[in-house]
Amino acid sequence: MNSTNPDGLGRRGFFKRAGLVGAVAAGAPVLASGRADAADLDLGLDLDWLFGRRYQWVVGDHHTHSQYSYDAMYTIDRIAAGAREHGAKWVVFTDHGHATHEKSSVEPTSRDVLAAQRRHPDLLLWQGMEWNVPGAEHATLFFQAGREQASVLREFERSFDWRLTGSESSSPEHETLALNGLRWLAEQERTRRIHAPVVLINHPLRNGRVSPHELRNYRDTAPGIVIGMEGAPGAQADGFPKPQGNGGARGGYANNPGANSWPGFPAEAYRTFGGWDWTTAKVGGLWDSLLAEGKPWWITRNSDSHYNRGDQLVRPAVPDGWYEQTGKYPDPVDSGVPQLSAPYADFYPGEFSRTVVGVRRPGFEGVLEGLRAGRIWLSHGDLVQQLEAGVHGDGDCATFGGRLRVRRGSTVTVVVSAVTAYRPNGSGSVPRLGRLDVIAGPVTGPAADRDTMTAPGTRVVESFTPSRGYAGRRVTFKHTFRNVREPFYVRVRGTDGNRQVAGGIEPAMDVIGQANPYEDLWLYGNPTFVDVY
Repeated sequence: MNSTNPDGLGRRGFFKRAGLVGAVAAGAPVLASGRADAADLDLGLDLDWLFGRRYQWVVGDHHTHSQYSYDAMYTIDRIAAGAREHGAKWVVFTDHGHATHEKSSVEPTSRDVLAAQRRHPDLLLWQGMEWNVPGAEHATLFFQAGREQASVLREFERSFDWRLTGSESSSPEHETLALNGLRWLAEQERTRRIHAPVVLINHPLRNGRVSPHELRNYRDTAPGIVIGMEGAPGAQADGFPKPQGNGGARGGYANNPGANSWPGFPAEAYRTFGGWDWTTAKVGGLWDSLLAEGKPWWITRNSDSHYNRGDQLVRPAVPDGWYEQTGKYPDPVDSGVPQLSAPYADFYPGEFSRTVVGVRRPGFEGVLEGLRAGRIWLSHGDLVQQLEAGVHGDGDCATFGGRLRVRRGSTVTVVVSAVTAYRPNGSGSVPRLGRLDVIAGPVTGPAADRDTMTAPGTRVVESFTPSRGYAGRRVTFKHTFRNVREPFYVRVRGTDGNRQVAGGIEPAMDVIGQANPYEDLWLYGNPTFVDVY
């Protein structure tokens, strides 16, 4: 295994710039193969405990669409069956907010979700919605409300969706309406009308409509409800070169600033990087600026399934105005021909994009608790079969989304382990893990400027390149922070190494019309915070 310092910064230089004054980091990479390799590391630690193996790690998807969306076609049951076929264990149905949806679709969706749950008892299925956030763009919303599920969703949609309230444009008044919607959810939870509401901001910079201050306002208005954002959009198949020659962009990120876009975003923010949103892909960027405040802000992945690439199903032709009259499209029919052209830009849940959540106990409660805790790692194209991360110090440990509390001057050890792919993914080839990176940055507290979108102290502190030929084996390494003086966070990412910026290791901007998603694979883990006292 090779260890590199890609920034050209010494470890002492990183900590000096990051504000962790007096700390010295020492990376000690280790490669071990086979299932028994963890014991070979001889770290003096219980690695089952360190890696959080007390959790069950389950794949799921929080953003899918059905025939009850004005721009989709699948039955609820077909999406559920597709999720099962690709290893997903939980799915949220999030059809678009729309006047017709609120009027005609919510209750029928509830019936179909319950029927699909009976047919697929091994899955966990939620009915939610894709909320058109006033003054912004879209967000996943779901919760549990028992028999009131449909009525509460309709009430929220009628009161707080910009398609129904005329509040699409960016303005302070519309931003306030969005925050009122979050306060409403919090009140419904407080009074036990609903349980465990979750909001995740979808494709945050596809149109540049969600400013940094809005993200902070959402989070701070409803902590524990607004838990984060899509680190990468769905619609990843849109980047494939199309047979007719007019290829799209991964996630639909082929846009430019519009009238409602926040003016502070640079032009590159409207593109994906290795399929990931600029907010996530840029080290020291917007995501890191949120983490530097020391507050939870998690990233997720999803399919955004509307029309799935390679599927033979097609939507029957209907007269104009059909959806507006019925709130539902007819069931799709089998064409006998794999569909590769637009609008077939998506994948089934679990087929390409994976959100893997660590749960303490089975069932809906376990997934909700794991999501809210940020116990999540994410990957594209089955880059690895398994990812584990443990941060250890002062006799305690934490994994993704956790917090470790240590005394000033302590040593903190990060151990990362992955089981590499051993079977072909959807492209027909076995992906190869090219590199794993440890990224760390100081926790500096609340940002004075709510539109801050940089974290200058955040760096890649160590990169590790597994040896070739380790298909289906475990690779493990550790990185040590010594004499820690100030709070910080640490997170992990990985790549197949196929595409990155010239002369560096950062993801390269995707090329519109020429972005086969299987040729540029990345994974990300959510951060672990280290508090120092």
